[in-house]
Amino acid sequence: MTAAGPGGSTIATPEFVLALREHIGHELLWMPGVTALVLDRSRTRMLAVRRTDDGAWTPVTGIIDPGEEPAVAGVREVAEEAGIACRALRLLDVRTLPPITYPNGDRAQYLDLCFLCEADEDAVPFPADGENSEARWFPVDEPPPMNERFMRQLAMALEDDAETRFRR
Repeated sequence: MTAAGPGGSTIATPEFVLALREHIGHELLWMPGVTALVLDRSRTRMLAVRRTDDGAWTPVTGIIDPGEEPAVAGVREVAEEAGIACRALRLLDVRTLPPITYPNGDRAQYLDLCFLCEADEDAVPFPADGENSEARWFPVDEPPPMNERFMRQLAMALEDDAETRFRR
């Protein structure tokens, strides 16, 4: 079974979500999600992936597994979706995303934890799973078209301010 993740992509639904859905049906499910905003070491390029479901360019996003550390989830998602290794440096942004309804009727709402991650200059991304049709580097001053949330998170990463952002 597949569903859309916090970035809007079609993703393989984790087993723990399928088990929960057996009990709650289509009711709203609160989910922890992660966004990995990956820059190269020189801070001149950002990693973006093109989603297979809607063609949108986004940073790597995904669902945090039960018991998994959020930063570890971000690094894992980058390896799974873009085929490269990275290091999580710091938490950039924490926000609650609006509720969504998937085509099958399932409803979810995500708590998004956005991490600034760093990858080596020579890392060559590729669409490592079926969730994305492309994965590549973009100059940070010429990012792909992305929604306002991702553009704001990129701006936060480039500020290099150690303060985590959250809504008050």
